[in-house]
Amino acid sequence: MKIGAAFALLSSLVSTALAVSFIVPGAVWSDTSGTKIQAHGGHVIKVGSTFYWLGYSNAAGIRPNIYTSTDLMNWTHFGIASTAVSAMYRPKFVSSGGKWYIWGQVNREIVTLVAPGSTPLSTAYTLTGSPQLLPPDARSFSDMGVFVDDNGSNYFLSSADSNNFQLNNINPTTPITIGTRVADIGAAMEAPGMFKSTGGVYYLIMSQKTGWRPDPDKVYWATSLAGPWQGGTDIAPESVNTYNSQNSAELVIKGTSTTSYIYLGDAWDSTGSDASNYEWLPIVVSDSAHTATLQNFAMWTVNPSTGVVTSTGFANTTFHAADGIVGGSAGKALYSPRVIVLRFPSIQVVNKRAVHNINSSSNVTFTNVVGRGEKQWVSFQYTVSNVIAGEAHVSVNGGPAINLSELNSRAGALFDGAGCADA
Repeated sequence: MKIGAAFALLSSLVSTALAVSFIVPGAVWSDTSGTKIQAHGGHVIKVGSTFYWLGYSNAAGIRPNIYTSTDLMNWTHFGIASTAVSAMYRPKFVSSGGKWYIWGQVNREIVTLVAPGSTPLSTAYTLTGSPQLLPPDARSFSDMGVFVDDNGSNYFLSSADSNNFQLNNINPTTPITIGTRVADIGAAMEAPGMFKSTGGVYYLIMSQKTGWRPDPDKVYWATSLAGPWQGGTDIAPESVNTYNSQNSAELVIKGTSTTSYIYLGDAWDSTGSDASNYEWLPIVVSDSAHTATLQNFAMWTVNPSTGVVTSTGFANTTFHAADGIVGGSAGKALYSPRVIVLRFPSIQVVNKRAVHNINSSSNVTFTNVVGRGEKQWVSFQYTVSNVIAGEAHVSVNGGPAINLSELNSRAGALFDGAGCADA
């Protein structure tokens, strides 16, 4: 491990992929085959008891990629929806007239794909119709989204190149087309997503136009899609930049016990590459205050049947770096400003004993770390004086070293039977 200090964790490892038991916002998220999920700018829908996650994969030529799940945690990769199109950003599902469509932005126009059957699950979507601009004045656009109202009507959300958010009907023609403009709220925003509360209030979430750099996403509200739209409040504390993410879509879980609202965000890297992760968080809605606020859970679950959201935690077991076996040139100190602390499996902040005076030959080894025989969350706290040169690596039972500095803030990677490294 370079920065550095090294942690060699001894824990019970298993050779096969294990089920995920919670959602970890910002973490490296793998599918059921152990491959990192690539569904950026995406959209999640539920048909029957199955969830479908659609997003694009850079490695596949920025083509729409489909995953399925029954619990929103364990996702099976189905495949690329179509090879008939490339450079399709922010793809979204639309259902109309017994057909399933994928709409996505190509060259600032809508391009339409249609499935051959009556299910959204297909790798044989074909191009249909012509590329479309925005009625009534043929605007082009950048980001896009879709919204389905309670009566089944579909709406198209766009970040028009006039710098205005625009809402349009989706015509139930064959193939579907963009219809009349419903609202144009004059906000220079992008990454639109929308949901409707059980109280009948529409909430629109958008980010500012800062490219791949996160910013404070804003919330607007209205009691009619035509407006007036009001608000512009922060969905999270302004200083956290939406927990280093950008809105992609919202998911509503109408359960037997409660209705839950979920923010589906992208935790982009600096270029929007496949190294980017996902920031999924529950939303607390107050119709009386007309606010929608993210719950900043480090780990959480939602029951897809009842709709109940649960913040997941573990008993606090903490290992201080200075209590490990120190090798190389690392020294010991109490309350050192250069902190390297392994926390297993707690995610609470710890600032106690640490090692310091570390360099590329330093290492700290922990033994007798007992796992539960399943994937577990392991969090690390460390600081470096030079964030460019400073690196930290962790390995478990002699396995491959993971470079923590390559992960996004709050990001991580699940170890089979050992845990998740949290940088």
